[in-house]
Amino acid sequence: MGNSSKLSLVLIGLILGASLVACDDGRAGAQDAVKQLASAVSALDVGAVAFEGKDSGAANDQLKEVFKALAPAKPSVQAGELKLDSGTATVPLDYSWNIGTEQWKYTVSAQLKKSGDKWLTVWNPAILVPGLADGEVLSSSNETPQRAAILGAGDVPLVTYRPVVNVGIDKPQLGGADAADSATKLAQLVGVDPAAYATQVTAAGPEAFVAAITLRDDGTRTITDGQISAIPGGRAIKDMLPLAPTRTFARALLGTAAEASAEQIEKSGGVLKAGDTTGTGGLQQQYDAQLRGTDGIVVRAQKAGLTAEEIKAASPDPRRVLFRVEIKAGTPLKTTLDPKLQQLAEDVLAKVGPASAIVALRPSSGAVLAAASGPGSNGYDTAMLGQYAPGSIFKMVDSLAMFRNGMTPDSKVDCPATLTVDGRTFKNAEGYPASSLGSVTLRDAFAHSCNTAFINARDKVSQAQLESAATSLGVAVEAPALGAAAFLGSVPGAAEGTEHAASMIGQGKVLLSPLSAAVMAGSVAKGAPVSAQLVLNPSAGPTPGTPSAAPTTAASAPQGDATASSAPAPAKTAGTPVTAAEAAALADMMRAVVTSGHAGFLASVPGAPVGAKTGTAEFGKDNPPKTHAWIVAVHGDLAVAVFVEEGGLGATVSGPLLKEFLTAAG
Repeated sequence: MGNSSKLSLVLIGLILGASLVACDDGRAGAQDAVKQLASAVSALDVGAVAFEGKDSGAANDQLKEVFKALAPAKPSVQAGELKLDSGTATVPLDYSWNIGTEQWKYTVSAQLKKSGDKWLTVWNPAILVPGLADGEVLSSSNETPQRAAILGAGDVPLVTYRPVVNVGIDKPQLGGADAADSATKLAQLVGVDPAAYATQVTAAGPEAFVAAITLRDDGTRTITDGQISAIPGGRAIKDMLPLAPTRTFARALLGTAAEASAEQIEKSGGVLKAGDTTGTGGLQQQYDAQLRGTDGIVVRAQKAGLTAEEIKAASPDPRRVLFRVEIKAGTPLKTTLDPKLQQLAEDVLAKVGPASAIVALRPSSGAVLAAASGPGSNGYDTAMLGQYAPGSIFKMVDSLAMFRNGMTPDSKVDCPATLTVDGRTFKNAEGYPASSLGSVTLRDAFAHSCNTAFINARDKVSQAQLESAATSLGVAVEAPALGAAAFLGSVPGAAEGTEHAASMIGQGKVLLSPLSAAVMAGSVAKGAPVSAQLVLNPSAGPTPGTPSAAPTTAASAPQGDATASSAPAPAKTAGTPVTAAEAAALADMMRAVVTSGHAGFLASVPGAPVGAKTGTAEFGKDNPPKTHAWIVAVHGDLAVAVFVEEGGLGATVSGPLLKEFLTAAG
């Protein structure tokens, strides 16, 4: 190789070497250090980050102390464009925190210095929060809005803040008295478990107030302040809570609101905190976000260790505001419930032992005016969610299907005493009048509820026609306007043999709720399918409710005829809507139930003529079988369903309850 070639190779090597040196300005190392810093701060753990001017462990402790008040929140930290100047680098760090319902965003500048072959972050509290100085930390304070009311028809408050007293043992006021002894005496006075309460009081700290019970302070309580204060340490602390007019008023439907439990706080994913009021069951839980509103939150920087007394005494405030989320009051939930009719329904059911319900609605608008579940329902919403065989009230559906096959109320049908289908014998109810056996009009068969006449129609009315007729009357369809969890009925579209025969008398796999029974009757009164409505503003809050979702309640469903999981899903849309002419024919036959059939006792109800249909639904395998008692009625612009689980005969058990309700309703 010649000298010129060797010289060329040397020059190329020098040029390449110079180029590599020029490119290796430390940017890659600085960028790696910045990525590590951003990731570590996002995790609130900078123990592995190398700092200049601060031990990594001490820096980590300080970071945790600075952000302690924001726990469990963590920031998202992203590094911006790195600027390099010889052995130093600066980089913006973009922070984003989720604080309540909003985001707190800010940018700080971090500096790095090169030390040997490493890049060190220059420690400064201001890389955590703009302007933060040594010895400062963040504080966070919340302001919780009052829970919004649940309103009834005409915006009358149903659930609103009402006075209460929290009764308990205030341990600082015990003096020398024995805590367990005082707790036992107070528990006996207010009716709670003495042993459990005494254990709770004994275990509490010396400065604790241990609540035993909360009582309404509306002038009706029988336990007086004097009785409470006579017990050493006994105390009644006045408060206000969101309550219905009475303890039982629409409780299954409305739910309750109280201080969030530890379990509710844990399941909320950070939405709830200790001391928050939240809903349990019913509309209170379904529309909790709308009713609760959102907290106001203020994030401040302040000297570490600053006490509440020092803050109160200082002027101006020694803290500085960094971020604020404005408080947002909850939105009242508007419902169609009529408080007078709801209370009336509950009063009528107060004496009924088994699970029971009364539902009243206005056919013209679909407004649900009352949805009462009796004391025997044990907290379950029988009125809205119950699933039971409807028995003979379902003959309204049969009759509509028969009209559509060419029959009229005056058409003749055969009503034998018994009828056998595939080896199963069907008969009429006990006491069925012999005068209405044989060849009778459809009106007469309906008025006296001839089972065999309707079962005889099974060859002309298919199961699919039954399903279609049910949806035509607003039954077994979705109810998007309702705004509350409910069961609107289930009618299988296919059935054969004895199952189809049973469907013709509202048994087999046919299921209704008291609400859907009222809807069915209301559709006759309206002359068109009723679309039930309970909640008027279901999407008014920050997180709209989900009406199709069943609420979680403390009460379990009773042993009805089916469970929600076993019932087929409702149809999304109705079949051919019931016409005015069809509804008029059904109304004619419902009136006959009063004028010549089982419900003659309703003839004396004042006001508009009453039309009705009774129902007695057999279920189970007992001999004789148990029966549910049903009756539905229309009275002017009012449709009512009354149900008693295992009640016996609809006419003799549910009928008198209906008469009492209609007479008092006016």
